[in-house]
Amino acid sequence: MVTALTDSAPRERRTARPAIVAHPVEFTGSGREYFRVWIVNLLLSIVTLGLYTPWARRRTAQYFYSHTHVAGSPLEFVAETRRMVFGFLAFAGLYLAYQMALETGQQLAAGLLFFGFAVLAPFLWASAMRFRLGATRWRGIRLAFTASWKEVYIASWPVFAIAAIWTAVFFGAAALSPDMPTGIAQEPGSVPKLPALQASTFALFGLAVLLTLLCVIRLEYNYRRLLVARARIGGQVGRWKPVYADFVKVWLATVGFFLLCVVALLALLGLVAGGSMLVLPHFVKGMFEAGAAGVIFVIVLSLIATLLFVILASLPARAYREARMFQLVWNNVGFSHIARSKTSLRTAAFVGLRVKNMLLTVLTLGFYRPFAVASEYAAKVGSVTLHIKGGTDQLAGELVKQQGAFGDAAADMMGLDLIG
Repeated sequence: MVTALTDSAPRERRTARPAIVAHPVEFTGSGREYFRVWIVNLLLSIVTLGLYTPWARRRTAQYFYSHTHVAGSPLEFVAETRRMVFGFLAFAGLYLAYQMALETGQQLAAGLLFFGFAVLAPFLWASAMRFRLGATRWRGIRLAFTASWKEVYIASWPVFAIAAIWTAVFFGAAALSPDMPTGIAQEPGSVPKLPALQASTFALFGLAVLLTLLCVIRLEYNYRRLLVARARIGGQVGRWKPVYADFVKVWLATVGFFLLCVVALLALLGLVAGGSMLVLPHFVKGMFEAGAAGVIFVIVLSLIATLLFVILASLPARAYREARMFQLVWNNVGFSHIARSKTSLRTAAFVGLRVKNMLLTVLTLGFYRPFAVASEYAAKVGSVTLHIKGGTDQLAGELVKQQGAFGDAAADMMGLDLIG
Protein backbone atom coordinates (compact mmCIF):
# COMPACT_ATOMS: atom_id res chain seq x y z
CA MET A 1 0.00 0.00 0.00
CA VAL A 2 2.77 2.43 0.91
CA THR A 3 4.62 1.54 -2.28
CA ALA A 4 1.50 2.18 -4.34
CA LEU A 5 1.03 5.61 -2.78
CA THR A 6 4.63 6.66 -3.28
CA ASP A 7 4.54 5.51 -6.92
CA SER A 8 1.32 7.37 -7.70
CA ALA A 9 2.57 10.76 -6.44
CA PRO A 10 5.29 11.22 -9.10
CA ARG A 11 2.83 10.01 -11.74
CA GLU A 12 0.37 12.72 -10.69
CA ARG A 13 3.09 15.34 -10.81
CA ARG A 14 4.15 14.17 -14.25
CA THR A 15 0.60 14.28 -15.66
CA ALA A 16 -0.29 17.64 -14.10
CA ARG A 17 -0.88 20.22 -16.81
CA PRO A 18 -0.19 23.96 -16.53
CA ALA A 19 -3.29 25.94 -15.67
CA ILE A 20 -4.92 27.98 -18.43
CA VAL A 21 -5.31 31.58 -17.26
CA ALA A 22 -7.54 34.19 -18.92
CA HIS A 23 -5.87 37.56 -19.62
CA PRO A 24 -8.18 40.31 -20.95
CA VAL A 25 -6.53 42.65 -23.46
CA GLU A 26 -6.79 46.28 -22.31
CA PHE A 27 -6.65 49.61 -24.11
CA THR A 28 -5.61 52.36 -21.72
CA GLY A 29 -5.76 55.26 -24.19
CA SER A 30 -8.58 57.73 -24.80
CA GLY A 31 -9.97 59.89 -27.55
CA ARG A 32 -8.79 63.05 -25.79
CA GLU A 33 -5.18 61.82 -25.69
CA TYR A 34 -5.25 60.58 -29.26
CA PHE A 35 -6.73 63.90 -30.42
CA ARG A 36 -3.44 65.63 -29.55
CA VAL A 37 -1.50 63.10 -31.64
CA TRP A 38 -4.01 63.31 -34.49
CA ILE A 39 -4.18 67.10 -34.73
CA VAL A 40 -0.38 67.45 -34.81
CA ASN A 41 -0.15 64.78 -37.52
CA LEU A 42 -2.88 66.50 -39.53
CA LEU A 43 -1.34 69.96 -39.36
CA LEU A 44 2.17 68.77 -40.20
CA SER A 45 0.87 66.66 -43.10
CA ILE A 46 -0.91 69.73 -44.52
CA VAL A 47 2.11 71.99 -44.09
CA THR A 48 4.46 69.45 -45.71
CA LEU A 49 1.97 68.58 -48.51
CA GLY A 50 1.71 64.99 -47.29
CA LEU A 51 5.43 64.30 -46.86
CA TYR A 52 4.96 63.93 -43.10
CA THR A 53 2.70 60.88 -43.67
CA PRO A 54 5.23 58.15 -42.68
CA TRP A 55 6.11 59.99 -39.46
CA ALA A 56 2.40 60.45 -38.74
CA ARG A 57 1.78 56.73 -39.20
CA ARG A 58 4.66 55.87 -36.90
CA ARG A 59 3.41 58.21 -34.14
CA THR A 60 -0.12 56.79 -34.49
CA ALA A 61 1.09 53.18 -34.33
CA GLN A 62 3.29 53.91 -31.33
CA TYR A 63 0.39 55.53 -29.48
CA PHE A 64 -2.03 52.63 -29.98
CA TYR A 65 0.61 49.95 -29.41
CA SER A 66 1.90 51.50 -26.18
CA HIS A 67 -1.66 51.73 -24.81
CA THR A 68 -2.56 48.14 -25.72
CA HIS A 69 -1.73 45.83 -22.82
CA VAL A 70 -1.53 42.09 -23.51
CA ALA A 71 -1.30 39.92 -20.39
CA GLY A 72 -0.32 42.98 -18.38
CA SER A 73 2.46 44.17 -20.69
CA PRO A 74 2.16 46.83 -23.44
CA LEU A 75 2.98 46.21 -27.07
CA GLU A 76 5.85 48.09 -28.68
CA PHE A 77 6.19 49.47 -32.20
CA VAL A 78 9.90 49.75 -32.99
CA ALA A 79 9.89 50.38 -36.75
CA GLU A 80 12.71 52.45 -38.20
CA THR A 81 11.46 55.69 -39.73
CA ARG A 82 13.77 55.44 -42.76
CA ARG A 83 12.10 52.21 -43.87
CA MET A 84 8.65 53.74 -43.57
CA VAL A 85 9.80 56.79 -45.55
CA PHE A 86 11.26 54.57 -48.26
CA GLY A 87 8.02 52.60 -48.55
CA PHE A 88 5.95 55.79 -48.74
CA LEU A 89 8.18 57.37 -51.42
CA ALA A 90 8.27 54.18 -53.51
CA PHE A 91 4.47 53.88 -53.51
CA ALA A 92 4.00 57.60 -54.17
CA GLY A 93 6.43 57.44 -57.10
CA LEU A 94 4.57 54.55 -58.74
CA TYR A 95 1.22 56.29 -58.26
CA LEU A 96 2.46 59.60 -59.72
CA ALA A 97 3.95 57.79 -62.72
CA TYR A 98 0.59 56.11 -63.38
CA GLN A 99 -1.33 59.41 -63.10
CA MET A 100 1.16 61.18 -65.36
CA ALA A 101 0.80 58.46 -67.99
CA LEU A 102 -2.99 58.83 -67.90
CA GLU A 103 -2.97 62.62 -68.12
CA THR A 104 -0.50 62.70 -71.01
CA GLY A 105 -2.46 60.14 -73.00
CA GLN A 106 0.17 57.40 -72.80
CA GLN A 107 -2.34 54.56 -72.67
CA LEU A 108 0.23 51.83 -73.24
CA ALA A 109 2.41 53.05 -70.38
CA ALA A 110 -0.65 53.46 -68.13
CA GLY A 111 -1.79 49.94 -68.99
CA LEU A 112 1.63 48.48 -68.27
CA LEU A 113 1.82 50.34 -64.95
CA PHE A 114 -1.67 49.14 -64.00
CA PHE A 115 -0.71 45.57 -64.83
CA GLY A 116 2.49 46.10 -62.86
CA PHE A 117 0.45 47.17 -59.82
CA ALA A 118 -1.53 43.92 -60.06
CA VAL A 119 1.67 41.85 -60.24
CA LEU A 120 3.29 43.83 -57.41
CA ALA A 121 0.22 43.83 -55.15
CA PRO A 122 1.01 40.48 -53.45
CA PHE A 123 4.64 41.54 -52.97
CA LEU A 124 3.61 44.88 -51.45
CA TRP A 125 1.06 43.23 -49.14
CA ALA A 126 3.51 40.61 -47.89
CA SER A 127 6.25 43.22 -47.45
CA ALA A 128 3.90 45.38 -45.39
CA MET A 129 2.88 42.43 -43.20
CA ARG A 130 6.48 41.36 -42.72
CA PHE A 131 7.44 44.90 -41.80
CA ARG A 132 4.49 45.45 -39.44
CA LEU A 133 4.91 42.18 -37.53
CA GLY A 134 8.69 42.50 -37.48
CA ALA A 135 8.31 45.93 -35.84
CA THR A 136 6.03 44.58 -33.11
CA ARG A 137 7.39 43.53 -29.71
CA TRP A 138 5.82 42.06 -26.59
CA ARG A 139 8.08 41.89 -23.55
CA GLY A 140 11.01 42.26 -25.94
CA ILE A 141 9.89 39.24 -27.98
CA ARG A 142 9.71 39.76 -31.73
CA LEU A 143 6.82 38.82 -33.96
CA ALA A 144 7.49 37.74 -37.52
CA PHE A 145 5.69 36.90 -40.75
CA THR A 146 7.44 33.88 -42.27
CA ALA A 147 5.48 33.14 -45.47
CA SER A 148 7.61 32.50 -48.54
CA TRP A 149 7.07 34.45 -51.75
CA LYS A 150 5.77 31.29 -53.40
CA GLU A 151 3.11 30.95 -50.70
CA VAL A 152 2.18 34.64 -51.05
CA TYR A 153 1.66 34.45 -54.82
CA ILE A 154 -0.23 31.16 -54.61
CA ALA A 155 -2.56 32.77 -52.07
CA SER A 156 -2.97 35.74 -54.43
CA TRP A 157 -4.48 33.75 -57.31
CA PRO A 158 -7.88 35.56 -56.99
CA VAL A 159 -6.17 38.81 -58.10
CA PHE A 160 -5.21 37.26 -61.43
CA ALA A 161 -8.55 35.44 -61.68
CA ILE A 162 -10.38 38.79 -61.47
CA ALA A 163 -8.21 40.20 -64.27
CA ALA A 164 -8.95 37.11 -66.40
CA ILE A 165 -12.70 37.34 -65.70
CA TRP A 166 -13.00 40.95 -66.87
CA THR A 167 -10.77 40.35 -69.88
CA ALA A 168 -13.12 37.55 -70.90
CA VAL A 169 -16.13 39.83 -70.27
CA PHE A 170 -14.69 42.48 -72.59
CA PHE A 171 -14.25 40.06 -75.48
CA GLY A 172 -17.52 38.31 -74.70
CA ALA A 173 -19.49 41.56 -74.72
CA ALA A 174 -17.88 42.52 -78.02
CA ALA A 175 -18.97 39.19 -79.52
CA LEU A 176 -22.52 39.43 -78.15
CA SER A 177 -22.92 43.09 -79.22
CA PRO A 178 -21.45 43.41 -82.72
CA ASP A 179 -22.72 46.97 -83.08
CA MET A 180 -20.12 48.44 -80.73
CA PRO A 181 -19.47 52.14 -81.45
CA THR A 182 -16.23 53.02 -83.15
CA GLY A 183 -16.32 56.67 -82.09
CA ILE A 184 -16.41 57.83 -85.74
CA ALA A 185 -19.74 58.67 -87.35
CA GLN A 186 -20.42 57.02 -90.67
CA GLU A 187 -21.89 60.27 -91.99
CA PRO A 188 -21.12 63.87 -90.97
CA GLY A 189 -23.37 64.92 -88.10
CA SER A 190 -24.64 61.42 -87.37
CA VAL A 191 -24.26 59.69 -84.01
CA PRO A 192 -22.41 56.37 -83.78
CA LYS A 193 -24.75 53.47 -83.18
CA LEU A 194 -24.78 52.19 -79.62
CA PRO A 195 -24.48 48.47 -78.95
CA ALA A 196 -27.68 46.51 -78.63
CA LEU A 197 -28.21 45.56 -75.00
CA GLN A 198 -29.24 41.92 -74.98
CA ALA A 199 -30.26 39.64 -72.13
CA SER A 200 -27.12 37.59 -72.69
CA THR A 201 -24.97 40.71 -72.18
CA PHE A 202 -26.63 41.49 -68.85
CA ALA A 203 -26.25 37.85 -67.82
CA LEU A 204 -22.56 37.96 -68.70
CA PHE A 205 -21.96 41.08 -66.61
CA GLY A 206 -24.02 39.66 -63.72
CA LEU A 207 -21.98 36.46 -63.75
CA ALA A 208 -18.76 38.48 -63.83
CA VAL A 209 -19.84 40.54 -60.81
CA LEU A 210 -20.74 37.38 -58.89
CA LEU A 211 -17.45 35.66 -59.72
CA THR A 212 -15.53 38.83 -58.84
CA LEU A 213 -17.24 38.99 -55.44
CA LEU A 214 -16.38 35.34 -54.76
CA CYS A 215 -12.76 36.04 -55.74
CA VAL A 216 -12.62 39.06 -53.43
CA ILE A 217 -13.93 36.93 -50.56
CA ARG A 218 -11.43 34.22 -51.37
CA LEU A 219 -8.57 36.72 -51.48
CA GLU A 220 -9.52 38.10 -48.06
CA TYR A 221 -9.72 34.56 -46.67
CA ASN A 222 -6.38 33.53 -48.21
CA TYR A 223 -4.56 36.60 -46.89
CA ARG A 224 -5.99 36.38 -43.37
CA ARG A 225 -5.26 32.66 -43.17
CA LEU A 226 -1.72 33.11 -44.45
CA LEU A 227 -1.09 36.02 -42.07
CA VAL A 228 -2.15 34.00 -39.01
CA ALA A 229 -0.72 30.63 -40.06
CA ARG A 230 2.66 32.14 -40.90
CA ALA A 231 2.79 34.56 -37.97
CA ARG A 232 5.40 33.62 -35.39
CA ILE A 233 6.28 34.70 -31.86
CA GLY A 234 9.42 33.13 -30.50
CA GLY A 235 9.30 29.56 -31.81
CA GLN A 236 5.50 29.36 -31.76
CA VAL A 237 3.45 29.53 -34.96
CA GLY A 238 -0.09 30.79 -35.45
CA ARG A 239 -3.11 28.51 -35.45
CA TRP A 240 -6.04 29.10 -37.83
CA LYS A 241 -9.44 27.35 -37.81
CA PRO A 242 -11.96 29.19 -40.08
CA VAL A 243 -12.77 27.86 -43.55
CA TYR A 244 -13.70 29.70 -46.75
CA ALA A 245 -17.41 28.92 -46.28
CA ASP A 246 -17.36 30.89 -43.01
CA PHE A 247 -16.25 34.01 -44.89
CA VAL A 248 -18.92 33.49 -47.57
CA LYS A 249 -21.61 33.29 -44.89
CA VAL A 250 -20.47 36.59 -43.35
CA TRP A 251 -20.50 38.31 -46.75
CA LEU A 252 -23.97 36.93 -47.62
CA ALA A 253 -25.29 38.12 -44.27
CA THR A 254 -23.72 41.52 -44.95
CA VAL A 255 -25.45 41.79 -48.35
CA GLY A 256 -28.77 40.91 -46.72
CA PHE A 257 -28.21 43.49 -43.99
CA PHE A 258 -27.32 46.10 -46.61
CA LEU A 259 -30.56 45.48 -48.52
CA LEU A 260 -32.47 45.77 -45.25
CA CYS A 261 -30.75 49.12 -44.59
CA VAL A 262 -31.69 50.33 -48.08
CA VAL A 263 -35.36 49.50 -47.53
CA ALA A 264 -35.34 51.11 -44.08
CA LEU A 265 -33.63 54.27 -45.37
CA LEU A 266 -36.09 54.58 -48.29
CA ALA A 267 -39.00 54.23 -45.89
CA LEU A 268 -37.49 56.85 -43.58
CA LEU A 269 -36.93 59.27 -46.46
CA GLY A 270 -40.50 58.73 -47.58
CA LEU A 271 -41.84 59.57 -44.13
CA VAL A 272 -39.62 62.64 -43.74
CA ALA A 273 -40.21 64.00 -47.23
CA GLY A 274 -43.93 63.24 -47.26
CA GLY A 275 -45.80 65.17 -49.91
CA SER A 276 -42.70 67.05 -51.04
CA MET A 277 -41.73 64.01 -53.11
CA LEU A 278 -44.60 64.86 -55.45
CA VAL A 279 -42.91 68.16 -56.29
CA LEU A 280 -39.71 66.43 -57.44
CA PRO A 281 -40.90 65.43 -60.96
CA HIS A 282 -42.06 69.01 -61.64
CA PHE A 283 -38.71 70.36 -60.40
CA VAL A 284 -36.75 68.01 -62.68
CA LYS A 285 -38.97 68.87 -65.65
CA GLY A 286 -38.45 72.60 -65.05
CA MET A 287 -34.68 72.19 -64.85
CA PHE A 288 -34.61 70.23 -68.13
CA GLU A 289 -36.66 72.94 -69.80
CA ALA A 290 -34.14 75.54 -68.56
CA GLY A 291 -31.51 74.24 -70.97
CA ALA A 292 -28.08 72.59 -70.73
CA ALA A 293 -27.21 74.26 -67.41
CA GLY A 294 -30.36 72.87 -65.83
CA VAL A 295 -29.62 69.36 -67.16
CA ILE A 296 -26.07 69.47 -65.78
CA PHE A 297 -27.36 70.70 -62.42
CA VAL A 298 -29.87 67.82 -62.20
CA ILE A 299 -27.21 65.26 -63.14
CA VAL A 300 -24.72 66.57 -60.57
CA LEU A 301 -27.39 66.77 -57.89
CA SER A 302 -28.53 63.22 -58.67
CA LEU A 303 -24.98 61.89 -58.44
CA ILE A 304 -24.41 63.61 -55.08
CA ALA A 305 -27.74 62.35 -53.72
CA THR A 306 -27.00 58.80 -54.91
CA LEU A 307 -23.52 58.87 -53.36
CA LEU A 308 -24.87 60.11 -50.02
CA PHE A 309 -27.61 57.47 -50.08
CA VAL A 310 -25.12 54.65 -50.76
CA ILE A 311 -22.82 55.89 -47.97
CA LEU A 312 -25.66 56.12 -45.44
CA ALA A 313 -27.11 52.74 -46.42
CA SER A 314 -23.75 50.94 -46.50
CA LEU A 315 -22.34 52.39 -43.27
CA PRO A 316 -24.25 50.04 -40.91
CA ALA A 317 -23.63 47.11 -43.26
CA ARG A 318 -19.88 47.77 -43.33
CA ALA A 319 -19.82 48.01 -39.53
CA TYR A 320 -21.83 44.77 -39.34
CA ARG A 321 -19.35 42.97 -41.59
CA GLU A 322 -16.36 44.33 -39.64
CA ALA A 323 -17.82 43.12 -36.33
CA ARG A 324 -18.77 39.68 -37.69
CA MET A 325 -15.35 39.22 -39.28
CA PHE A 326 -13.63 40.29 -36.07
CA GLN A 327 -15.65 37.70 -34.15
CA LEU A 328 -14.94 34.98 -36.71
CA VAL A 329 -11.19 35.53 -36.63
CA TRP A 330 -10.58 36.21 -32.94
CA ASN A 331 -12.73 33.29 -31.79
CA ASN A 332 -10.73 30.87 -33.93
CA VAL A 333 -7.03 31.80 -33.77
CA GLY A 334 -4.15 31.23 -31.39
CA PHE A 335 -0.44 30.40 -31.14
CA SER A 336 0.38 26.69 -31.23
CA HIS A 337 -1.04 25.16 -28.05
CA ILE A 338 0.08 27.87 -25.64
CA ALA A 339 -2.52 30.55 -26.30
CA ARG A 340 -5.94 31.04 -27.88
CA SER A 341 -8.22 34.05 -28.10
CA LYS A 342 -11.90 34.78 -27.56
CA THR A 343 -13.89 37.94 -28.14
CA SER A 344 -17.05 39.25 -26.50
CA LEU A 345 -17.69 41.93 -29.15
CA ARG A 346 -21.42 42.44 -29.78
CA THR A 347 -22.45 43.13 -33.38
CA ALA A 348 -25.41 45.40 -32.60
CA ALA A 349 -23.39 47.46 -30.11
CA PHE A 350 -20.56 47.97 -32.61
CA VAL A 351 -22.95 48.96 -35.40
CA GLY A 352 -24.59 51.49 -33.06
CA LEU A 353 -21.18 52.87 -32.08
CA ARG A 354 -20.15 53.27 -35.74
CA VAL A 355 -23.38 55.10 -36.64
CA LYS A 356 -23.04 57.42 -33.62
CA ASN A 357 -19.40 58.16 -34.50
CA MET A 358 -20.34 58.94 -38.10
CA LEU A 359 -23.05 61.41 -37.05
CA LEU A 360 -20.78 63.16 -34.55
CA THR A 361 -17.93 63.32 -37.08
CA VAL A 362 -20.22 65.00 -39.63
CA LEU A 363 -21.64 67.43 -37.06
CA THR A 364 -18.16 68.44 -35.89
CA LEU A 365 -16.80 68.77 -39.46
CA GLY A 366 -14.39 65.88 -38.91
CA PHE A 367 -12.92 66.92 -35.56
CA TYR A 368 -14.60 64.01 -33.77
CA ARG A 369 -12.65 61.57 -35.94
CA PRO A 370 -9.86 60.78 -33.41
CA PHE A 371 -12.47 60.13 -30.69
CA ALA A 372 -14.29 57.79 -33.10
CA VAL A 373 -11.12 55.87 -33.98
CA ALA A 374 -10.12 55.48 -30.31
CA SER A 375 -13.59 54.34 -29.22
CA GLU A 376 -13.90 51.72 -31.97
CA TYR A 377 -10.39 50.43 -31.35
CA ALA A 378 -11.15 50.19 -27.62
CA ALA A 379 -14.41 48.35 -28.33
CA LYS A 380 -12.67 45.71 -30.44
CA VAL A 381 -9.41 45.30 -28.52
CA GLY A 382 -11.11 45.47 -25.12
CA SER A 383 -13.41 42.60 -26.10
CA VAL A 384 -10.52 40.14 -26.63
CA THR A 385 -9.40 37.72 -23.92
CA LEU A 386 -6.27 35.60 -24.27
CA HIS A 387 -6.29 32.17 -22.63
CA ILE A 388 -2.63 31.40 -21.93
CA LYS A 389 -1.26 28.11 -20.68
CA GLY A 390 0.91 28.66 -17.60
CA GLY A 391 2.24 31.89 -16.11
CA THR A 392 3.15 34.80 -18.38
CA ASP A 393 6.64 35.18 -16.87
CA GLN A 394 7.47 31.55 -17.57
CA LEU A 395 5.94 31.82 -21.04
CA ALA A 396 7.91 34.99 -21.89
CA GLY A 397 11.15 33.38 -20.76
CA GLU A 398 10.50 30.32 -22.88
CA LEU A 399 9.65 32.43 -25.96
CA VAL A 400 12.86 34.44 -25.58
CA LYS A 401 14.85 31.18 -25.65
CA GLN A 402 12.94 29.90 -28.68
CA GLN A 403 13.31 32.98 -30.89
CA GLY A 404 17.12 32.70 -30.95
CA ALA A 405 18.90 33.45 -34.19
CA PHE A 406 15.67 33.19 -36.19
CA GLY A 407 14.34 36.31 -34.51
CA ASP A 408 17.52 38.22 -35.29
CA ALA A 409 17.31 37.25 -38.96
CA ALA A 410 13.62 38.13 -39.21
CA ALA A 411 14.24 41.52 -37.65
CA ASP A 412 16.65 42.41 -40.47
CA MET A 413 14.19 41.66 -43.27
CA MET A 414 13.01 44.76 -45.07
CA GLY A 415 9.38 45.64 -45.68
CA LEU A 416 7.27 48.49 -47.01
CA ASP A 417 4.81 50.12 -44.63
CA LEU A 418 1.97 50.86 -47.00
CA ILE A 419 -1.00 50.27 -44.70
CA GLY A 420 -2.43 51.40 -41.43
